[in-house]
Amino acid sequence: MGEQQQQAGLTVGRNLKIGLFHLGSGMADVITTGVWNRIMISDLGFSATPIGLLVSLRYFLAPLGVWAGRMSDQHTIGGYRRLFWVWLGRLMMVVSTLALGLSTAHLARGGTAELGIWVVISLALLLFSLGSAFSGSTFLALIYDRATPSQRGRAVGIVWTFLLLGFTVGGVLFGVLLPSRDAAHPQGFSPETLQNLFVVGALVMGSLWFFSLLGEERRHSDVASSQAQREPSTSLWADLRLAWSNRQTRYFFWYLTLSMLFAFSQDLILEPFAGEVFRMDAAHTTRFAAYWGSMAILGTIVFLWLGRRYPRLTNMRMSVIGVGVLIATFALFALSSFASIRPLVTPGLILLGIGLGIWNVGTLGLMMEMSPFGRAGTFLGFWTLVVTLARGIGVSAGGILRDLGIALSGSPQVAYGMAFLLAGIGLVVAFAALRQVNVQAFQEEQGVKVKSDTETVLAGAMD
Repeated sequence: MGEQQQQAGLTVGRNLKIGLFHLGSGMADVITTGVWNRIMISDLGFSATPIGLLVSLRYFLAPLGVWAGRMSDQHTIGGYRRLFWVWLGRLMMVVSTLALGLSTAHLARGGTAELGIWVVISLALLLFSLGSAFSGSTFLALIYDRATPSQRGRAVGIVWTFLLLGFTVGGVLFGVLLPSRDAAHPQGFSPETLQNLFVVGALVMGSLWFFSLLGEERRHSDVASSQAQREPSTSLWADLRLAWSNRQTRYFFWYLTLSMLFAFSQDLILEPFAGEVFRMDAAHTTRFAAYWGSMAILGTIVFLWLGRRYPRLTNMRMSVIGVGVLIATFALFALSSFASIRPLVTPGLILLGIGLGIWNVGTLGLMMEMSPFGRAGTFLGFWTLVVTLARGIGVSAGGILRDLGIALSGSPQVAYGMAFLLAGIGLVVAFAALRQVNVQAFQEEQGVKVKSDTETVLAGAMD
């Protein structure tokens, strides 16, 4: 029984249950890049550069996810191929969240930022990053195992929607747990409230991660996966040479890299921007993720429906629209910062969510279309790695740009305005790279190559 497929496909009910996993993932993203970074930068006064580098560790450690995924393909641990790595990774993230909350509350009580505290914070975020790397790719592999080929699009769509929902739920929940400023707590929170937020967050996220995958994988008796044995082992550099050899994939590489880098350069600085420029308290800025997250869900659902109804609305067109909206978003944030116009923040958050939703639908579709038959695993693995590393660079770059702006101008308005303006310019360059990508030409070229390779194999067999 252990060698047989677990169930005959993935029902919608099971799909929704598995989706709860990414509900917790979205909340984990909010608690680190939405709550912790804002507390450390705006309320406790630490530099954004080291905070940004620590938060973005999980992106730079993403290649370890490839190793964990291959290990789960080739070996079972305790009879499980995927669940061991997923639950190990998420347990690491729960422990790290608790440690991060305790150490940050110590600083909020007025404790000295001595070496020991920074060691604890650094180790906590390292543990968080390792856990994210180990569990991310193996979770996707579990979905691949559970769903039939015809169900995988729906399965990933539901899981992606839950991830966006996690940003919204996390923003609301953590905003409620961090009350507004009062006379007793001008920061907007007490150290005990901050500590409780991280404890509650860790318990909620851990429960979601455990329940969502409970019973979703049966024990295996075989050590190696027959599928893994059939797939060729390729190195990162081999994948890079393969992608770089084609003009269309070169431009698509630049589009992916630049759009991901600059779109997420706001991830670290958006809440501190509102705190430093407009004196918004933590309870309000923590809800930012709820605003743009709900709009991202709306944009995703609407454009998925429109894409199915109107074939002319291709992944390319959706990507163009999404990047265009994001360019307008960063222009709005830059104007809001330079001119200190607080009413522009809310429209900017709405545009950010809609733009991210449309952009993600189109770009994920393009990643599939720019992965040729017979090499889809290689190309999708490479595109995913490019996206992850670019996002990590973008998150840390936002903090670096903010610090440089403060050092050069001494003005938060100028510093944040320049960071948003540069991100908008970067997205314009990404837009130009996207316009050079011809999906049809790439697929026709790859189709000819596949046919040629097939004819060669057949000819050799006949000889």
